[in-house]
Amino acid sequence: MCGIAGLISLDGRALPGPQTLDAMCRTIVHRGPDDQGTFHTDWAAIGMRRLSIIDVAGGHQPVTSAGGRIQLVFNGEIYNFRELRQTLEARGYVFQSHSDSECIAHAYAEYGTDCFAMLRGMFAIAIVDQDRRRLVLARDRIGKKPLYLGELSPGVLGFGSELKTLLAVPGWQPRISMDAVQDFFSLGYIPAPDTIFEGIGKLPPGHWMSIEPGQDGGAPNIVQTRYSHVDFLPKWTDDEDTLQERLFAELDDAVRVRLVSDVPFGAFLSGGLDSSVVCALMTRHLSQPLKTFSIGFDEAGFDELPDARRVAQHLGTEHHEMVVRPDAANLLETLVHHFDEPFGDSSAIPTFLVSQLAARHVKMVLSGDGGDELFAGYSRYRRYATLQRIRRATLGMAPGLAKLGGALLPGARGRRLSGIGQRLGLPWPDDYLALVALANPADLRLLFGERAHADPFGSVRQRFVRSDIDSHAEQILSGDMDTYLVDDILVKVDRTTMANSLEARAPLLDQNLIAFAARLPFDLKLRGEQGKYLFRKVAARLLPAEVLTKRKQGFAIPLATWFRNDLRPMLLDTIGSRAFKERGIFDQAGIQRLVDEHQQGLQDRGELLWMVMVLETWMRTLPDQTSPSPMH
Repeated sequence: MCGIAGLISLDGRALPGPQTLDAMCRTIVHRGPDDQGTFHTDWAAIGMRRLSIIDVAGGHQPVTSAGGRIQLVFNGEIYNFRELRQTLEARGYVFQSHSDSECIAHAYAEYGTDCFAMLRGMFAIAIVDQDRRRLVLARDRIGKKPLYLGELSPGVLGFGSELKTLLAVPGWQPRISMDAVQDFFSLGYIPAPDTIFEGIGKLPPGHWMSIEPGQDGGAPNIVQTRYSHVDFLPKWTDDEDTLQERLFAELDDAVRVRLVSDVPFGAFLSGGLDSSVVCALMTRHLSQPLKTFSIGFDEAGFDELPDARRVAQHLGTEHHEMVVRPDAANLLETLVHHFDEPFGDSSAIPTFLVSQLAARHVKMVLSGDGGDELFAGYSRYRRYATLQRIRRATLGMAPGLAKLGGALLPGARGRRLSGIGQRLGLPWPDDYLALVALANPADLRLLFGERAHADPFGSVRQRFVRSDIDSHAEQILSGDMDTYLVDDILVKVDRTTMANSLEARAPLLDQNLIAFAARLPFDLKLRGEQGKYLFRKVAARLLPAEVLTKRKQGFAIPLATWFRNDLRPMLLDTIGSRAFKERGIFDQAGIQRLVDEHQQGLQDRGELLWMVMVLETWMRTLPDQTSPSPMH
C-alpha cells in the first residue's frame, strides 16, 4: 500500500524539474512513511510513497521490466500475484524481489493492458512505457484505490492518489466547481468522474487510460478503456442449499487470500453482521488470537460496543475499543486535510478514530465494507420496495392521496407523508434517488436560493439505468456500487486508514465474490423485510443468534444531539464568521432557517448543518487565488 503521483507532457514540451515530483510525493507521506522512489524522463515522471506490507525489505518502487524500459509505481495489493508469478517465470521472466509490484510490471511487459483484467486485488497503477512512449494509468474494478488526474498547466497533466498531490504543482490555480458543491449537498459526496475542482477528474473504477504525448506541440493521443463489468445475468439456477455452500466457499476464500502479510494485522469489528462474519472467517485460518478494534458512543441508540464485545468474546479475539464523544468534532480540520474535497459522511470521524486505534497495534486490517451493496442490506432497499407496493396497490393514486394526507396531518407526520407522495410521483430512478438524497430540492433552495439545481440528480441518474438488468431492484444495487460505494464508503475508508498509515482490505468486495453474488436471485438477497437473506444463512454457521437478529445501526454519529448541545457554539461561530458570509455561497436566511428548525426540534437538520461546516472548513484551507465557478 502506498501513494503515487506523477506528471506527463501532453505536447512534447519539457516537464517541471524533479523538485516538483518530490513536492507532490511529500504531500502523501502519510500514505507511505517507509520509502520513496521516483523516475524521470524528459516527457514523464512518476513517484511513490510506500507503506511496506509485502516483501518489506525488497519491495522498493519504481519497479522495472523489459530491461528498464518499463517503469511502474503502484498503490494497493494483488492477492493472486504468486500464481501470476509462476506463469511469468515459465515464460522466462526473472524476478529480483518477492513483491507484487514487480509481478505487475512483468505482466504488463508480457500482456500489455490486458494484464489489468488478470489482477485480483485493489490498485492504482502508473506505468511509463518507454518503447511505446506512453504513460498508462489503471484503477481496480471496484475503485478501492483512488486516482485523480487533470491538466494543471498548458501541456502538463498531473495525477496522484490524492488531490493534494496536484495542489503541490507550482502554477496551478484551482477553480471550484459550484455544480460539484451542490452535488455534495444532494448526495454527501462528489460523484466520479467529477471532483470539487473544474478540469480535475477521477479515473473511473475498472478502467485504464493510455496517454501518448503529441510531438512538436501537437495533440496527445489519449485512450480510456473499460476492462471490467459486473454482470447480474444470467442468474444462478442451483437450489438454495447449494448456493449457500457456494457463497460460504467464496467468502472464505476472499478472506483467506487477504491474510497474506509480512506485518502484524487485525480487523475492524463493529458488532454488525458484515464485520462479524469477516472476523469469524479470519479466525478459521489463524493460529493466534485475532486483534479486533471497535468504536462506540455514549448515546445508547448509536453505541454498538456491547455487540462487538459479544462477538469478540465468542471468537476469542484480542479486543481493543474506544468511545467517541462530541469533542471528536475537533478532528474536522484534520479530516478536511486528508479528504481534500468536501466529504459529508460524518462516520468519517469514528472511522478515523478506529483506524488510529488499530494503527497503534497493527499495519493492516480487514473490514466488512461492501456487504450492504452486495447483499441488499440497507434499509432503503426495503423502503423502496414498500413504496413500489404502495404504488401498485393504489393504482397510481398514491401521490395525490399522500399529498392530501400531508396537508391534513400536523407537524413532522404531515411532512413525512408529503415527502412520500412526492417520491411516488417521480419517475424511475429519481424516485429512488429522492429517497436517499441528503438534500431534497426544497433544501437546496434553502441553501442556495435561486441558484439551486433544477436537476439535483443529473450527475448520477444514468448510472442507475442499465438495459442489461431486468429489474429496478438490481439496478439500484448496481447504481449504489457505482456511486455511493465508490465515492462515499471506499473514499472514507481509504482516507481515514491511510491518514494513519494503515492498510485496509475489504474481502466482501473481492472480485470473485462480487461476480458470484451479483448473479444470485434477488429474493436470496432481499426476502420480504429481511435483507442479506442468504448471507445470514452463512453467518448463522459462524456467529451467535443475537448477532443475526440485532437491528442494523450503521456507523453514524449522533449529530442531531450534538448540534443542539456541545457542537452548537462551533456551528454558530462558523456561520457567523465574516468569511462565511462574504463568500456568498449560501443564502444566509436559508442557513438561519435550517439552524432554527433544528434547534427547535421541528426537523433533524444535523446532516445538512454538518456539511455546511465541512464545506466552510475546507474553503479555509484553499490557496488565496482559488475562485468558485458560476452555478449552472
